[in-house]
Amino acid sequence: MKSKTLPATRVTPEFRDEIMQALHEGETLSSFMEESLRLGIRRRKAQEAFIAKGLASAEDARATQTYHAAEDVISMMEQKLQAAKARKPA
Repeated sequence: MKSKTLPATRVTPEFRDEIMQALHEGETLSSFMEESLRLGIRRRKAQEAFIAKGLASAEDARATQTYHAAEDVISMMEQKLQAAKARKPA
């Protein structure tokens, strides 16, 4: 499979300097940009999935007329967090 290039991105000289200073040893600007784009895509997909799950949950609540108090949900999440922390090795 052939690789493709992305359009050039125009930035101020100051921002380019800031980017160059942030590179790790041996890291290229191209590899940094590719990694940043991949992370951005992953974040957007996660956001879309989160929103879709929330909308489906809201639809289910409307359909079943089953609602939960925020305090109960937060309490349950705190219990799950504490249990996960207890399982995590030191």
